[in-house]
Amino acid sequence: AMVSVMFAGAMPAYSSPAGDAARIFVEYSPGQKHNVGNVLNAANARFHYEFDDLNSFVVTLPAAALNGIRRNPNVVGIEEDAPRYPIASTPAKAQAMALDTTDANGQTIPYGIDAVQARDIWDTNRDGDVDPAAPTGAGRTVCVIDTGYYAAHEDLGSVSTVGGFSQVDDDWARDGYGHGTHVAGTISAANNGLGVVGVTPGTVDFFIIKYFDDSGAASLASDLIAAINLCADNGANVISMSLGGSRSVMREARAFDNVYAQGVLSIAAAGNDANTAYSYPASYDSVMSVAAVDEANNIADFSQQNSQVEIAAPGVGVLSTVPFIDTTSFTAGGQDYAANHVEYSARGAAAGQLVDGGLCDSNGAWVGNIVLCERGDISFLDKVTNVETGGGLAAVIYNNEPGDLFATLGEGASSGIIGISLSQQDGQYLVENALGSIGDVESFFTWPASGYQAWNGTSMATPHVSGVAALIWSADPSWSNAEIREAMNATAMDLGADGRDTAYGHGLVQ
Repeated sequence: AMVSVMFAGAMPAYSSPAGDAARIFVEYSPGQKHNVGNVLNAANARFHYEFDDLNSFVVTLPAAALNGIRRNPNVVGIEEDAPRYPIASTPAKAQAMALDTTDANGQTIPYGIDAVQARDIWDTNRDGDVDPAAPTGAGRTVCVIDTGYYAAHEDLGSVSTVGGFSQVDDDWARDGYGHGTHVAGTISAANNGLGVVGVTPGTVDFFIIKYFDDSGAASLASDLIAAINLCADNGANVISMSLGGSRSVMREARAFDNVYAQGVLSIAAAGNDANTAYSYPASYDSVMSVAAVDEANNIADFSQQNSQVEIAAPGVGVLSTVPFIDTTSFTAGGQDYAANHVEYSARGAAAGQLVDGGLCDSNGAWVGNIVLCERGDISFLDKVTNVETGGGLAAVIYNNEPGDLFATLGEGASSGIIGISLSQQDGQYLVENALGSIGDVESFFTWPASGYQAWNGTSMATPHVSGVAALIWSADPSWSNAEIREAMNATAMDLGADGRDTAYGHGLVQ
């Protein structure tokens, strides 16, 4: 079921979307590495990788040289490198955490940990302690390819062994984005009485590849090949990838086949685009594609559905570790309201009389006020700017449809005043009942710090499966990756249509 583009025989002319240069795989005939390398050098190629097991170079080549390389009799094929992105994760609504529990030590057990039966393996009596001689994931290595890992987090520092490599900067143990640290916490946050606990209770070994930079910017398929080879070379049993892209790359698929043949189990997010498109690497045959379900075991509305979806795991309202503390609060008339920071607006604290700005589609006389703005008609940036221009101390934007609001000014934008957002219900209540009262707004961000947040995404489902694989594998390290994969599929809780289906795969991992 893999979709690949192959150039063979009379290869078509290759054109670069950039027009001036292309980053491509150049595959040479066996034994022709030296000759093709010389030709690429003469064509002013910039070399990125030499993948001997794929008989391929990865180079950036002037567009004018492409057709000459294409016609070289020692070149088997060329293929464009493809972007890979972190599978986007969103903050979760507060009610999604209703099924989280507290253990005997006052530690939060995210609902997904029990949904996949992790504590049924290592804390069967629920006393908060790991049972003697229970499998815990110890002795297995999970390689997380993501945005890095906040090694100083209070809930991650005691994981048995952590090593890593950064492809994008000089510090794999720094995570300026949070995605990788959230994934790692679901796999193995420590059973230490603090925060949360993972599928394996702080006992698995980690090897971290920092594949995305602190902004979460896209990387490339060739970099992912280099990353999985690093994972394999550093003893990984499981590779966990909450990332993907829409284009398959034939040589990337072969690289995953190669590490699978070496005994490594690769697990990746199915994608959050709410459609039937394939995402890669999840949709390669040698990779397990993970769908997301909510706390009621219903498929998440964002989870991609296709024939490569293999298994499902909790991916809605997943509480885990993050490398920052982000606190936003709003009080009016002595009552607290659930609030979110408007992304890219200012931080700090403000207090003033609460006034109704309507849609805030023009400047008002708001000097010293906290201004309520209804969502709609104009951008969030324009609303916050209008409040600031009118002298307001903070903009409080409430939704124009049921539910919470997560708003942004847009990348590169900023404001001199705080922007926060509320649900429609709370905003309408305030307009009707609280105008004239004193509104207190606070929004602060601390990084790095030991924080916790609930997020949604197939990115959050994937580490549940990676953790389960390590946990059951640790019961007998002589089992093969194929046996672990078969066991998880055979014992999954069937959901949706009978048997395997395109939404849940074989069902909820157990």
